[in-house]
Amino acid sequence: MSLTWGRVAAWRTRAHSLDARRPAADALDVVSELCGLHAQLMSSAAATLHARVEGLPADYVERALWEDRTLVKTWCMRGTLHLLRSDEYALWQAGFGTYRHYTKPVWHRGFKITAEELQALLDGVSEALKGRVLTRAELADEVAARTSEHIGEKLRESWGAYLKPASFQGRLVFGPGEGQLVRFTRPDTWIEVGPPPADPVPEIALRWWGVQGVATREEFARWWGVSPAEAGRVLKALGERVVPVDVEGAPHWARADLVTALREAEPVRGVRLLPAFDQYVVAATRHAANLMTGGSPDLVYRPQGWLSPVLLVDGLMAGCGPRSARAGGS
Repeated sequence: MSLTWGRVAAWRTRAHSLDARRPAADALDVVSELCGLHAQLMSSAAATLHARVEGLPADYVERALWEDRTLVKTWCMRGTLHLLRSDEYALWQAGFGTYRHYTKPVWHRGFKITAEELQALLDGVSEALKGRVLTRAELADEVAARTSEHIGEKLRESWGAYLKPASFQGRLVFGPGEGQLVRFTRPDTWIEVGPPPADPVPEIALRWWGVQGVATREEFARWWGVSPAEAGRVLKALGERVVPVDVEGAPHWARADLVTALREAEPVRGVRLLPAFDQYVVAATRHAANLMTGGSPDLVYRPQGWLSPVLLVDGLMAGCGPRSARAGGS
């Protein structure tokens, strides 16, 4: 099946709710459809949602996180911070629970911790956070008291390296801050955690393709944070639910139930100012040049993993905004 990048851009713009803003009642649905909100910068997470949903209070995301608890903040795919729907946390955590990179000797050597010490650290974090919300320093002290000063020091010396495995295992999420201090708690202390699905990664992959439209095996591997070989096994598990497609001469994969819509997508009209780290921009990382009206992807995808704000015109990236730009447009 043959597709054009113009059709893909038009379809993806609609899938990202960037053709017309959705009503405020759809806010959590949009979070789900986007596979979470990228939250390396909290302001960008909120702006990503406001670019797609109208009528939201300015503090919607903060209230959803710390008061209503309909969103939860944690380390997610690729070890990056995201906001997820709380009622879908079990699915995502089950997927992250399949990560194995931090169980390998090369990871232990790189972070100067043994497998036994890491396990003690993870158990200590889980015990310390039961029914409690602790700052990083408080958590380090509690873990040190339960294990050793050496292990407690690991939590003091690195921002997320040793906490990410705890989040992947469902032992830690973010709690409300205390002034300028970040705090953590256990998921089952903070939100209701349902039973995990038996085979989460294929379901997550289908969700991602549902907003991505087309992607290569390598693009899925990069987004999910695994090797291309592991991504290939996920594709195999999906079976006939995904099919190969040709996008202007390049092989990709698409969800079988979306191919017709991709092929027949009509052009979109409209302008959106997307914030740094917007999901639409993340989705295009490897093929961004095909979704730009000029310039170089290097202007958008900056050193040290920075993704610039983007002016989206008719579904195509037409320029970069200032780093302080707020999402908007019509």
